[in-house]
Amino acid sequence: MDMTQPMFLMDCTKTDDVILQSREWLVTNGIGGFAMGTVSGAQTRRYHALLIAALKPPLDRKVMLSAIEEHTLSSRDDRSTIPLKHHLIQFHLEGTIPVWTFEVEGRLMEKRIWMEHGMNQTCIQYALEAGIKPLPLRIDTYVHHRDFHQNQRGDAWQNRVEPQDNGFRYDAHPDAASLHVCCDRANFTVRRNWVHDLPQSVETYRGLDDRGSHFHAGTLTVELVPGSPVTLVASAHTPTTHVNALDAHRNRDASLIRRSGLADEPRWIQHLALAADQFIVKRVLPREEHGLSVIAGYPWFGDWGRDTMICLPGLLLSTGRIQEAGLILRTFSRYVDQGMLPNRFPDDSGPPEYNTVDATLWYFDAIRAYLKASQDVGLLEDLYPTLLDILEWHRRGTRFGIGVDPEDGLLRAGEPGVQLTWMDAKVDDWVVTPRMGKPVEINALWYHTLNCMAEFSQILSQDSAFFLDEAKQVRKQFQRFWNPETRCCYDLIDTPEGDSGQIRPNQIFAVALDYSPLTPEQQKAVVDTCMDRLLTPRGLRSLSPEDEAYHGVYGGDRHERDGAYHQGTVWGWLIGPFVRAHLRVYRDAEKACHLLLPFADHLAEAGIGSMSEIFDGDPPHASRGCPAQAWSVAEILRTWLFLSPRESQIKI
Repeated sequence: MDMTQPMFLMDCTKTDDVILQSREWLVTNGIGGFAMGTVSGAQTRRYHALLIAALKPPLDRKVMLSAIEEHTLSSRDDRSTIPLKHHLIQFHLEGTIPVWTFEVEGRLMEKRIWMEHGMNQTCIQYALEAGIKPLPLRIDTYVHHRDFHQNQRGDAWQNRVEPQDNGFRYDAHPDAASLHVCCDRANFTVRRNWVHDLPQSVETYRGLDDRGSHFHAGTLTVELVPGSPVTLVASAHTPTTHVNALDAHRNRDASLIRRSGLADEPRWIQHLALAADQFIVKRVLPREEHGLSVIAGYPWFGDWGRDTMICLPGLLLSTGRIQEAGLILRTFSRYVDQGMLPNRFPDDSGPPEYNTVDATLWYFDAIRAYLKASQDVGLLEDLYPTLLDILEWHRRGTRFGIGVDPEDGLLRAGEPGVQLTWMDAKVDDWVVTPRMGKPVEINALWYHTLNCMAEFSQILSQDSAFFLDEAKQVRKQFQRFWNPETRCCYDLIDTPEGDSGQIRPNQIFAVALDYSPLTPEQQKAVVDTCMDRLLTPRGLRSLSPEDEAYHGVYGGDRHERDGAYHQGTVWGWLIGPFVRAHLRVYRDAEKACHLLLPFADHLAEAGIGSMSEIFDGDPPHASRGCPAQAWSVAEILRTWLFLSPRESQIKI
């Protein structure tokens, strides 16, 4: 895959501005920082900025360089300027680098944005590609130092702007990290004024505060000449650039493709290896140099335990990053507490939150996938005592009522006011889908976990009989989930309100996981039900449209959105387990593969080069939520390669 060849090419002269505003680009730095915006340049989210620095990797993210506005000088009147965006003719990606092409009075100029890997530093390069006449450029710089989740004004800050060589240093207030901005050959003029009440249309749709503020630090002026690009660098530390920075970034992209072994796959699948890299981040560990984790989605998620374990096979094992996968597994072992993996790490660097029943179970699945890909028995030896402790905590009971029911061996979970499964929407005190009792996917995972532990014990020459006996009991009792009237599984049993017969996608895991507690006939019935009631070209609906609680459109204020989040909204990541379940039942790899193909087009529909989190349940299934979601990317990669002949020996 040639990193200089364009992908997702858009002719901006023939594209409506509404579409250009709905297409978003993303660049990341491997430590949680990122830059993000729209193709048109309009800032439609509070998260659109050119430098969002992760000051305590991968979190404590602050908007530092809010925006820039470029203007060209008119040849007819050198006192007037024209916004550069008015000259936009084309957009595309070169690997992970967004590229804009502008035509200015017969001259072609290209603009590229990337971040230095491992640094809170954004580079913006301007290059005059055609034309012999120099092009004067004025760049207005807008800065901030706010939490990236919040729109806020900083009128009371000191807002110190200190001119430096080819740029400036900005200090919002004494406790803020300094922002350094410089540009080759540029002159800088201080401005120092606030711009308030900037509209953010996506935040309006989401029913949130939709007015942003920027501090206009000053203006950079530079003259572009052919063959001599200029680079603006914005950094949360002293800028460090070199003349080959762009080539280094391209080479890193190319190395990711080579490592992935995807050279013979379609280009859109190859590109997913680059998209996968955007989620893999450094996590600082106590008393150690570093660990690794996974950002669940951009722009607003941090690293979540559940998402990380679900993503690990697709993001890392499918792309040849086996050593890093092992480091993630070791990293999370440091955070196991009372038999639980953390659900999430708060953005304010507070203690981890242990409010999930399934993250720990997905941990076993991720370890099993890692072992198949790596044969790293050493890691298993190191983690085995922790895994034994996890199971013991589950047998005797841990937080939030999570524990094995001694009467049937199934796993129960839940207390009033908490949400423990992946269907975790909560608005104030309202838990939208509480799912107290015994959820179907949790017990499918519990059965799978016990069988995984039996495997691990056998590998280490430990006694596996106890785990096999437990698994046998769970398999027998799992038949309590079978609903003969609907010919599929109850979503929940033993709840305070009885058994729940809602048709949801959670039952697909009882077929998709390697160890299935269902009979072959039941597996087929589950796949057929999900195909008839839940399947869309963008994944599985979270609830059947025939259900009176179904919501077909995701939007509105927080109450409306969270009320629809798992009540009909389509989830892209669920296409992975569905396709694997379909293959298990029908043994038709070609048909299963065709179920993934619609996602090739989606790479150019929302987050350019990535996969969205969710979609409306109703056609045309508009993309919603995060435009770049880790488990959507991971599950498509994992499942595509699961169907590939090259993975016939090791199914990840």
